Amino acid sequence: MSAANSQRSFGGLAYLVLVVPVGISFTFAAVQGDYGMFARVAINAEAETLRAERDKLAADLAEMQNLTHRLSDDYLDLDLLDQQTRDVLGYMRSDEIAIR
Repeated sequence: MSAANSQRSFGGLAYLVLVVPVGISFTFAAVQGDYGMFARVAINAEAETLRAERDKLAADLAEMQNLTHRLSDDYLDLDLLDQQTRDVLGYMRSDEIAIR
């Protein structure tokens, strides 16, 4: 019986020697791997940043579309036209005084 017990304990020890490193490697990969928990947190943070940037760009696009529509042939906003003329061309009215 002594030989059978030592053989059984050696088998159990060999099993542990093989299973524990495999378990540790799977645990490490689950936490810090390419698809692990830390990578998931980083991906979620980047996704939130990109959503905020997308919303800002959508607001900018809506503003540009509004300005473009206001200067189109169908609808002309004279105040916006006057502002653009002053900004882009540097024009001013004859009753204004320029102070530098």
